Amino acid sequence: MTEKSHRTARWEERQSRLWCRDWTRGENDDVSVTLVHVPNVDVREVRTKMGLSQAQFATKFGFPPATLRNWEQGRSRPDAPTRVLLAVIAKHPEAVEDVLRKAS
Repeated sequence: MTEKSHRTARWEERQSRLWCRDWTRGENDDVSVTLVHVPNVDVREVRTKMGLSQAQFATKFGFPPATLRNWEQGRSRPDAPTRVLLAVIAKHPEAVEDVLRKAS
């Protein structure tokens, strides 16, 4: 990266911080903010629709079996990125399986 590229990147980073600061203070209405709804996923429903046991589902998609049990029993809840992954598994399990298969 050239010195000019470094200066440009630093300037853009600084501007972003200033825009964020101004927006949180209510001083800048000219900023666009995108909020993404992260779905709630019934893990047990997804798993049973696939006809898999807890152990099979956990193994197939790389989740610790104990974690899967905790989600299903309501002792804990998947974090936002995991809920996104679970939503993809619910709609397109073959896509996740394909990616995991290629990664191993």
